[in-house]
Amino acid sequence: MNVLTRNSLVHLSTLFVAALWLAAAGTVHAQAYPNKPIRSIVPFAPGSATDLIARAFAAKMVDTLGQPILVENRPGANGMIGADAVAKAPADGYLILFGTNSTNAALKSLMIKLPYDQDTAFTPIGFMGSVPLIVAVSVDFPARTLAEFIAYAKAKPGLVTFATASTSQRVSSEMLAGMAGIRMTHVPYKSSPNAIADLMGGQVNMFTADFAVMLPQVKSGKVRGLAVTSTKRSAVAPDLPTVNEAGGFKDYELIAFFAAYGPAGLPRDIVSRLNEAINVAARAKDLVDRFSAIGLETSPGTPEALAQRTSLEAIKWAKAIKEAGIPPE
Repeated sequence: MNVLTRNSLVHLSTLFVAALWLAAAGTVHAQAYPNKPIRSIVPFAPGSATDLIARAFAAKMVDTLGQPILVENRPGANGMIGADAVAKAPADGYLILFGTNSTNAALKSLMIKLPYDQDTAFTPIGFMGSVPLIVAVSVDFPARTLAEFIAYAKAKPGLVTFATASTSQRVSSEMLAGMAGIRMTHVPYKSSPNAIADLMGGQVNMFTADFAVMLPQVKSGKVRGLAVTSTKRSAVAPDLPTVNEAGGFKDYELIAFFAAYGPAGLPRDIVSRLNEAINVAARAKDLVDRFSAIGLETSPGTPEALAQRTSLEAIKWAKAIKEAGIPPE
């Protein structure tokens, strides 16, 4: 064997070993995530629907990821404070957002200026589910139906108060007011549990909130349910008419959704791991049984499907906010 051939073989061997090392290193990197606990931010208060759903999913995702997901509540500004923290975090998969239509579809239409670009600041990871809302009044309020509520509000413009603690709650109420031709007084709250407590105590007249928060109070008789915000009656509350039925409308609908997002630029392999964990959780019988009882419909899907849904929801919410006459803040 001449010197040239021998040198060529040595060079090829070196390249082969290097290629094997890089392949092994890539495999180790892919298997390394996650190698420590993952932090998640819920941009609403403890006890809110987002909080309850996020904690249930986080507990289930451990089975797939092999690492705990630590849930941290950062409420404020319709979810903007918590969302902003994730938008500005390193794209390493160790801080994710359990977001909603508020944080990832509606905020850019509600705020004059966001501290991040809602359309580009996040990487869609996985869809968790959706749920309609219930329009409810305090048990002492002099209206037993939505039609009676509207008639009362028309007769006393500005005297009826309505609570909100999230974008979906405010938009649903403002949409109803606009379509019914009534004028109510807005009372903002920092959290749904606080708003529900004041509704039960009669300090506020009306509150529209998702099933997770409202249905137990309706079933226990602590508040009076008037209607649901979906286009069809809910199987878990079949006695409650839709807003369209009860109010004589045709096009009223408002559904809240819940999904996970990461910072922009999250690596594809990390997105896939997290998406798999979310989808496994969304199919878990105990989780499905628990949340279907309060109206949540889980819906496993791809990150691409969530990206498309988010874009469409942003358009839908922009239209709803404009038609409800809500000025940006």
